[in-house]
Amino acid sequence: MEDKTKVAMDKAKTVTEKAKAVAAKAEDVVEDVDEAAEKMAEPVDGEEVIDEKEFAFAMAPIVRLMREELDSDKLIRSRVKREMNLWLEKLCRKISKKLNESEYTVVELDDFKTAIEPYEMIDDVEQERKRIVATLEKVKQDCDSLIRDVNRKFITPDMIVMGGGMSPPAPVDETKPKAEDE
Repeated sequence: MEDKTKVAMDKAKTVTEKAKAVAAKAEDVVEDVDEAAEKMAEPVDGEEVIDEKEFAFAMAPIVRLMREELDSDKLIRSRVKREMNLWLEKLCRKISKKLNESEYTVVELDDFKTAIEPYEMIDDVEQERKRIVATLEKVKQDCDSLIRDVNRKFITPDMIVMGGGMSPPAPVDETKPKAEDE
């Protein structure tokens, strides 16, 4: 039985030593991560450090969301981060004012959906704008085609003398005396 106890103690000692080695490596990794975080927090190309106390929202989640949507090679200037935070604050305030217009003392999900509806419809409005522009371009092409057809089919003798253009001949001022031919 003593042999089994000694073997168990040896195994426990070995496991403890391995755990200490892993913990030491983990501390090194944590230090490396902390150093990398400090380097990333340093301003790039003369940017100033952002003081998050002046903002309504924490900067890190906003920047994280921006980085998820941007290409990996893009850098975000501190001014852009600051303005995004300020814009989000302004948007939140506008929506909150709209929520406050509710006649009830409790703001419900329906109130929220009504308040954000204009912002949710932006994509629909943009698609509708593109559709209208495409339709107007088609109408413009049709008008140009009709003008060409009219010019081609309805040529008047005055237009032939003037070179076939659409404009009529210049009006003649009959109040002036005509110059006699010499």
